[in-house]
Amino acid sequence: MSEDDDRSPPLDLRGADIAESSSKTRNCSGVTGFVAGPGPSTMEFQAPYPDQVLENVLENVLQFLSTRRDRNAASLVCKSWCRVEALTRSELFIGNCYSVSPQRATARFARVQAVAIKGRPRFADFNLLPPGWGAHFAPWVIAMAKAYPWLEKVYLKRMSVSNDDLARLAESFPSFKELVLVCCEGFGTNGLAAVASKCRLLRVLDLIESEVSGGELDWIASFPESGASCLESLIFDCVEWPINFEALERLVVRSPSLKKLRLNRFVSIGQLYRLMVRAPQLTHIGTGSFSAPEGVAQDDPEPDYTAAFAACKSYANINAEQLKSVILHCHKLQTFWVLDSICDEGLQAVAATCKDLRELRVFPIDAQENTEGPVSEVGLRAISEGCRKLQSILYFCQHMTNEAVITMSNNCPDLEVFRLCIMGRHRPDHVTREPMDEGFGAIVRNCKKLTRLAVSGLLTDRAFNYIGKYGKLVRTLSVAFAGDSDMGLKYVLEGCPRLQKLEIRDSPFGDAALLSGLHHYYNMRFLWMSSCSLSPQGCQEIARALPRLVVETIKDENEERVDDTVGTLYMYRSLEGPRDDAPGFVTILQ
Repeated sequence: MSEDDDRSPPLDLRGADIAESSSKTRNCSGVTGFVAGPGPSTMEFQAPYPDQVLENVLENVLQFLSTRRDRNAASLVCKSWCRVEALTRSELFIGNCYSVSPQRATARFARVQAVAIKGRPRFADFNLLPPGWGAHFAPWVIAMAKAYPWLEKVYLKRMSVSNDDLARLAESFPSFKELVLVCCEGFGTNGLAAVASKCRLLRVLDLIESEVSGGELDWIASFPESGASCLESLIFDCVEWPINFEALERLVVRSPSLKKLRLNRFVSIGQLYRLMVRAPQLTHIGTGSFSAPEGVAQDDPEPDYTAAFAACKSYANINAEQLKSVILHCHKLQTFWVLDSICDEGLQAVAATCKDLRELRVFPIDAQENTEGPVSEVGLRAISEGCRKLQSILYFCQHMTNEAVITMSNNCPDLEVFRLCIMGRHRPDHVTREPMDEGFGAIVRNCKKLTRLAVSGLLTDRAFNYIGKYGKLVRTLSVAFAGDSDMGLKYVLEGCPRLQKLEIRDSPFGDAALLSGLHHYYNMRFLWMSSCSLSPQGCQEIARALPRLVVETIKDENEERVDDTVGTLYMYRSLEGPRDDAPGFVTILQ
């Protein structure tokens, strides 16, 4: 979902307010006329309330504030600004579904058209959170159905969503247009069928890295057959079930505005060809399985894939063998996500051509720790030398050198996001065998705009000292298998004033390090620490010292702990206090 929505609130809400605002503006002189009785008319002068005039002006001014940060700042000025800002906000972002209740959120923000909600913490993606932890969408959709019948967009990330939730969403919002489910679970094709059949203005249906169960309903065939479709984006590469290709082809044909289409592995390359010929307006293609085309004999000519791709304006997600010949034509490419199967040679080709690249993500095709990875410091150095406008990078590899990371810090000073994930534990610079301290130190020292950092490899407390000393804008920090002692975490908590999200796993930090952040935790969105050296007593002390924080300890029932340390600590701000749906393996400390 886009953070900025330039559409006005619904007309049925705005009409009376605009008329009233216009009337009040015209009467700002304080003059109203009336006839007191027979004879000459008299005039009564009535000054408007100052707060009333201010709110009329503010309502018109705040319409132009689009970013969440600006709106949040405006809401903190005074009660009047807070009230008017809430009335003019059309997009609602909830960074933690337990930080506020649905009832409180809908009561404050009355004219919302788009809602984004995040649930489980990010480390849940690495199987560090037992299933059934929570983050249910049900209370939110029930509250929104009552408060926002005009709702148009919903974006959910790491939420538990049921088929009933999707059916309620489809029935409650007649003007609904966009549904994006990222890393969500609990729903299936029956729920998707309800959305497809009842949301006739649907423009976006994106299922990204979500777990979708099977069902008896054909969700693709549930889209209305009559008339043109409004679809602009359809993503379902995570659906591990066969789809009705004939229904999909008919849907693509009657969707003239369709720009993005990502297919699952049950769509063959032959079927992909048919779709591309039918929809040359596509700009984003997810290519399915690249399996052999159905119905094509061995001696039959291959479909003209080159012509099909040429008909489209751009394309992505092609296989590794085709990368070098394709990337030569992508001089304006700004965002590139790819598997590491392209090897260092593929990254060198990207660096030689894509001088305007702003975001790069290199994911592992095999995330095992003890394998020899196909990308290394060679590819990272090439990117830094060729793509100097780079602002964000996520790079998975098996080994790295300080020299390559330092080179990137010098060549790409505009980096805002640097996430280097060395998959082997405690791996040093594989050339010098030194810790990776100087490389990460150069990143925080030379990249003045850095707001997000992920560190890995063999790191000592010196690296964390660098982060605390130079990482003054860092808001999100991820740490894995790093650090010497409690001093490392102390450097960060005492030196990074804007830190909002801190996630740590398999590091030696204990109670002393945890308690060193008492002054800062109320300003943070959350703290996650798993497989560290925390004791139940240290966690309890935090809960007593900061009663407005929710302090959860999480026990993995499948993990046997030989000592008294806490398996996982998850600590977050909440206006509502402890939640009431915690499962048995979660203990909320008070």
